[in-house]
Amino acid sequence: MKHIKLLLINFGLLVMISTTTALAHFGMVIPSDSMVSQEDSRKISLTLSFSHPFERLGMDLVKPDTFQVRHAGKKIDLISKLQAIRVLGHKAWQTEYPIKRPGVYLFYMKPKPYWEPAEDCFIIHHTKTLVAAFGEDEGWDEEIGIETEIVPLSKPFALYSGNIFQGIVKLDGKVVPFAEVEVEYYNENKTIKAPSELMITQTIKADSNGVFSYATPVSGWWGFAALNSANYTLPLNGDQKSVELGAVLWVKFHSFSGR
Repeated sequence: MKHIKLLLINFGLLVMISTTTALAHFGMVIPSDSMVSQEDSRKISLTLSFSHPFERLGMDLVKPDTFQVRHAGKKIDLISKLQAIRVLGHKAWQTEYPIKRPGVYLFYMKPKPYWEPAEDCFIIHHTKTLVAAFGEDEGWDEEIGIETEIVPLSKPFALYSGNIFQGIVKLDGKVVPFAEVEVEYYNENKTIKAPSELMITQTIKADSNGVFSYATPVSGWWGFAALNSANYTLPLNGDQKSVELGAVLWVKFHSFSGR
């Protein structure tokens, strides 16, 4: 009987591990507003975290290597502005940023490598989001030249749920044919339940030109993560471990009623 109980316990642990590893990781940069109008507050808050956004399961995000905003050809370092907070019970970061001029503001985070024992690799998610201010939207499709990124082919704001969003996956400045892209909804209020665990993270593939397309079924924040393997390794306890590079883009979709 003891032997049988031990087997059942081990089986249960294996089920728990497989369920956990099935969930996708997402670097997250979520602003309080994706479109700032004249009547809106001129200051937005930004929350940086590392999570399974649909299931609302958090992981610790140590202070990032890079956090910056790009606007009108200028790049401003925001690392010193970050304040430690808790998101989903785990370490995260937050800051406020004043929106003073019209145009597109691109916020970018490069985290420190995250060791994932279940996948036996490090994870680095280069994470972006864009905010448009005061009716001007030029530059939303600009490539910023980081290690890996999703360059939007659809405007990454002012979108209705149901609109098709397109992006192109790049790695070291080159398109990635047939790149795998994970898509997940930020289930912020945990009001949506997936019919199957297979539908928590949806996976699509880019075409031969690195272009992917996706139509969101509901309004809210949606994350797109294009995953590739780095051409380098990182050391851990005397061994060299592979690195998963994620190009992550967060996009807000609105209901047709404007809510």
